[in-house]
Amino acid sequence: MNTGVVSVRYARALLKASIEARQETQILEEMIMLQKNLCDIPELRQIIDNPMVPSSQKADLLQSACGKKISMLTQNFISLVFNEGREKEFMSIVKSYNKLYRQSKNMVDARLITAVPVKKETKDKLRAKIMEKTSGTVEFKADISPEIIGGFILEYDTYRMDASIKKKLDSIRTQLKK
Repeated sequence: MNTGVVSVRYARALLKASIEARQETQILEEMIMLQKNLCDIPELRQIIDNPMVPSSQKADLLQSACGKKISMLTQNFISLVFNEGREKEFMSIVKSYNKLYRQSKNMVDARLITAVPVKKETKDKLRAKIMEKTSGTVEFKADISPEIIGGFILEYDTYRMDASIKKKLDSIRTQLKK
């Protein structure tokens, strides 16, 4: 079976169980912590992928990677994943849960890239416009990238607007080569 399908199925089951238990926010925090630790600590991923390490030790290790006070639902879920032999898909499951949670709460990530810092008022106006377009909660992030020379790049959901000077110069360069 496709790893993506498996991870989404497990993530959906966890989301459904967390909503029924009214613990979806706590589970999200644990999954974010777990994802961060899996990304930041390569040794943790190596241990999880190592077939010589017993599943029970891997499960205990992941439970401790979730934070100090872990919910019983997360403990049971980690045990289930290991009992079913799906530990290799664990990172995908965690990412899928985080994505599904955000979709269920209608949360949108937005990113503004500019060559120079932007005023807070401008960011607030953009956030309001994106909220109006998506009818969701917007988590807005502004990055500075001098490589774009000027203008901006705005990304949210599947939308991307590239109004950077670099893109315009690249387009001119392509036209001149023809």
